[in-house]
Amino acid sequence: MRRTTRQMRLTERHVGYVQPPTISETLPPPPEGMVEATPEDHLATIDRLLGALDEPGEIWFFAYGSLIWKPCCDIVEMRTGLVRGWHRKFCLGWNNRFRGSDEKPGLMLALDRGGACKGILYRLPPGQEQENLVKLLEREMAWLPSAFPPRWVNATSGDHTIKALTFCIDRNSGRYVSGLPVERVADVLATAVGSRGSMAEYLFATVQHLEGSGIHDPHLWRLQDLVAQRIEAEYETGL
Repeated sequence: MRRTTRQMRLTERHVGYVQPPTISETLPPPPEGMVEATPEDHLATIDRLLGALDEPGEIWFFAYGSLIWKPCCDIVEMRTGLVRGWHRKFCLGWNNRFRGSDEKPGLMLALDRGGACKGILYRLPPGQEQENLVKLLEREMAWLPSAFPPRWVNATSGDHTIKALTFCIDRNSGRYVSGLPVERVADVLATAVGSRGSMAEYLFATVQHLEGSGIHDPHLWRLQDLVAQRIEAEYETGL
């Protein structure tokens, strides 16, 4: 990965101010109206997804958020890629378990319709696609029904068009959040903390790894600056 050339305002110092007392990887109980996905659920989803392909061949997935820096499965190749018709957005809410609480819920990234998104394409190991797809779904679809179900998209990488699996928001899910001004989103990201960390950490790692891969997202870049400002005002005023 190429080293970032821009200096982020949001740093590990800021992230250090906003942390839970302890970090837990244990899956919390699902929200009301949802159930924990079973291994059989994941296998059925994989069968449906693979059945939609004319020729399965290589299996790729497109990462646009935390999967960039925590892919959770084995990979044998990575490329930068561009997906048209979808854009990266903090629109998956409200998270009161992993990176938020009832008092200060978080907002997660998903792909929403419109625009375009640059991200990272990862290829799964040949012959080990199913076991790694299970790992991916366990991470992204722990609860059902999913608010951002998997689907195939076409990504361009250089002269290649790659069909890749990714996760797009279901606008009818009830967890779709839209219309918030950027300042309100920054307020959420600067304060929300849950059992697996803070939204500030999530934003910091995503922007850092995007920049390190040569991908500049102007919206996330503005957000990281606004979030850093808010944390500084809360924790460093008067120091």
